[in-house]
Amino acid sequence: MEIDSQTGLVLEGGGMRGIFTVGVLDAFMDANCWFSYVIGVSAGASNGISYVSRQRGRSLFSNIELLGKRNYIGWKFFLRGKGYIDLDFLFYEYPGKYYPFDYDAYFASPTKFVMVTSNCLTGEAMYYEERKDPKRLLDICKASCSLPILCPVSFVDGIPMVDGGVCDSIPIRHAIEQGYSKNVVVLTRNKGFRKPDKDFYLPGFVYHRYPAIREKLKKRYRSYNETLDYIEELEREGKVAVIRPERPLEVERTERNAGKLKRLYDEGYACGLAFLQESGVKKS
Repeated sequence: MEIDSQTGLVLEGGGMRGIFTVGVLDAFMDANCWFSYVIGVSAGASNGISYVSRQRGRSLFSNIELLGKRNYIGWKFFLRGKGYIDLDFLFYEYPGKYYPFDYDAYFASPTKFVMVTSNCLTGEAMYYEERKDPKRLLDICKASCSLPILCPVSFVDGIPMVDGGVCDSIPIRHAIEQGYSKNVVVLTRNKGFRKPDKDFYLPGFVYHRYPAIREKLKKRYRSYNETLDYIEELEREGKVAVIRPERPLEVERTERNAGKLKRLYDEGYACGLAFLQESGVKKS
């Protein structure tokens, strides 16, 4: 697939499985390969912002080295009300203290970058692009990454939000609706993967104030599997290029094993290079 101004880049989430996407994006950056339009969900959003700011290695550092030093995943954070993953640390401390985020480069980037969240009040996906306000940018990205149940509800402009993957796990349709008829889709599961065909059990007290998001979360497997069917149909028709892990993953959504994470990163990097070579883009 030739990459031009009408080619979009769609990034799935998946928690720590997103380290595969980090490898793909680092390969793209090493080859000086930049997309005009990028849309990311959850980990796809948090890793995508470093691609747009052109900070190669920043996401790798946060996903592996920083995790080893700061250990920001665990029940101790959950019991303190921060969530199983300490998103306050990742989005409000890390960008300033540990590996500064280049806001100037991000806001000056020609790339249109969209982050997906799930509105708890309506049960619908929301699509945000923020080009001026650093705090709002981080609020949106945090909301996109707020894993249901494991993390507290986040807020954007006073609206309660959870992980964008609840309402739109892989926003390929939105990219097409925005005029990007050709897309590269980076998935974090191997080909053929589908979620189990059953409703997700939710105790009555979970999101009891937000019945719309409860319903979406219970039935999420249906929309997710249907979107994968749609992507594979587009792939057969040559309308999308899909970059995905080549085998079932051993990395969990909240994985902390550095060895497993690094192997998945390396696989993502190799898959990114293979795609670039097939597309005629040479590594710099």
